Amino acid sequence: MTLTIWQRLDKTGRNLAPFAVTVMLVLIGLVPVPMPGYAPVAPYLTAIAIYYWAIHRPDLMRPGTSFLIGLLQDLLTGGPLGVNALLLVMVHWTVMTQRRVLQASTFTMMWLGFALVMLGVACVQWLAFMALNATVLPFNPALFQALLTMACFPAVAWLLIRVHRAFLQG
Repeated sequence: MTLTIWQRLDKTGRNLAPFAVTVMLVLIGLVPVPMPGYAPVAPYLTAIAIYYWAIHRPDLMRPGTSFLIGLLQDLLTGGPLGVNALLLVMVHWTVMTQRRVLQASTFTMMWLGFALVMLGVACVQWLAFMALNATVLPFNPALFQALLTMACFPAVAWLLIRVHRAFLQG
């Protein structure tokens, strides 16, 4: 059966939903919050999206896409080029190695899995910034960012589930 141009355009738009929503979360994460000391511990919403899409739609969120989103985040934040790209590819790789287990688990287990991944991300991020600055940095900001991101996981996952059901099923 041959698809019309409108059907192909609709399918392409739906397939771009994970990328578009993740980029939207990058932009939401860049919104300045007028609270002292918030910037270093702002939740890493992009990691939540990569984690979710790598579990549920790995065909639409590939490692290369994760890398590009990470580079975009690095460019927009003005941070060291490649750090977010490395972290997001690491999240994607970790999920892909445990995808079968995560896909068959309950939401609570998926959240616990994310918590473990986020602690790993915090450690790698802390080590990367220490290496780039050639100094010992406190671990508290990375830990608090991880904890805040874990706390935001249910709300962001709810949004991603809604997008998944609305655009990518059926």
